[in-house]
Amino acid sequence: MRHTRTAACSSALLLAACLVAAPGTAQAAPLKAGPGYVALGDSYSAGLGAGDYLPTGTNCRRSGRAYPVLWASAHKVATFAFAACNHARTSDVLSGQLGTLGAGTRLVTLTVGGSDAGFVGVMATCALGGTSRCLSAVAGARATMDRSLGDSLDRLFSAIRDRAPTAHVVVLGYPHLYHLRGVCEIGLQDSARAAINDGVDHLDALIARRAAAHGYTFADVRAAFAGHEICSRSPWLHSVDVLAPTESYHPTAPGQNLGYLPVLDRAS
Repeated sequence: MRHTRTAACSSALLLAACLVAAPGTAQAAPLKAGPGYVALGDSYSAGLGAGDYLPTGTNCRRSGRAYPVLWASAHKVATFAFAACNHARTSDVLSGQLGTLGAGTRLVTLTVGGSDAGFVGVMATCALGGTSRCLSAVAGARATMDRSLGDSLDRLFSAIRDRAPTAHVVVLGYPHLYHLRGVCEIGLQDSARAAINDGVDHLDALIARRAAAHGYTFADVRAAFAGHEICSRSPWLHSVDVLAPTESYHPTAPGQNLGYLPVLDRAS
């Protein structure tokens, strides 16, 4: 499947449909059919860091090498909407990415929550501010998750079910960023790297609980990325890249293809 055709089909192949109310009751708002597979979420779902960016006319940085595109192509999906976008928070997905969902949507995938937790700010602090400030930033992110992320996920997950009532929803998690005691001789100390990984564990655990509460499948990618984190000998994640700073700490093309894609295959 050509990637440009894959991106375009999100608008070209939508069909209209209605739900008929029972006699004597008010008719529910009609649901359109929707594409069979809808990919929502943030930069990890959009494929930031994998290259081969699609000409969408936005700053979403959707990649033709992102796991949703690869899965749709491998499974010869007839109708596919690729709505994931760089920097998307749960509120952004809720307000701007659910429009293509419908009664005919059979699969929904997403990664979400990292931006809500302040992922970008935490990593900037850790890269520039030293170990003490890094540990404080991670602790602050954990507090933010505990304070508000659960409710935000509940609102989003409920809205997905309302718009795609029969869809199988797979919520994918985030990998550990660092391989401890690895090959990196400069950069963060292992105490900071371990704290960042612990923050990822905290985030994944929260997302998994909320996904399960809504009957959704949580797909854990940490084992798939084990041995391929930053500071490993074969990393599937970008370290700090001063030439492409937005791609820092995001999966490479192998991370999407060899990390995320097999996990989605098993979960879908």
